[in-house]
Amino acid sequence: MSDEHFLYAITTGWKSGNPHEIEIWFVAHHDCFYMVAEMLEKTHWVQNIRHNPQVRLFVGSRAERKALMDDGWQQATGRIVDPAAEPELTAQVQALMNQRYNWSTGIIAEIKPLTKS
Repeated sequence: MSDEHFLYAITTGWKSGNPHEIEIWFVAHHDCFYMVAEMLEKTHWVQNIRHNPQVRLFVGSRAERKALMDDGWQQATGRIVDPAAEPELTAQVQALMNQRYNWSTGIIAEIKPLTKS
């Protein structure tokens, strides 16, 4: 598992205002990253994104993440995908998650890196 790449996301706690970092499985699709919250609305990063869509992200291995301080992180925006309004996107992301991890059950979040100007 040491060579596996994860998505590291830092969200802002909607109650505390403190940064919260997670390491999570993901798939890339159409210039965005998608991750799935197994615990649905109980998932803190889901709650955080719903209240503040600003996210910092890094994609890489655990070793690469440990070697970083602030370098290499990207600014991004997050949103929760609405399966009723976006059934095609939901199905595409679920298929990619199933292909990669054999698992796709939960709330889907989209993380879109901001382009550098």
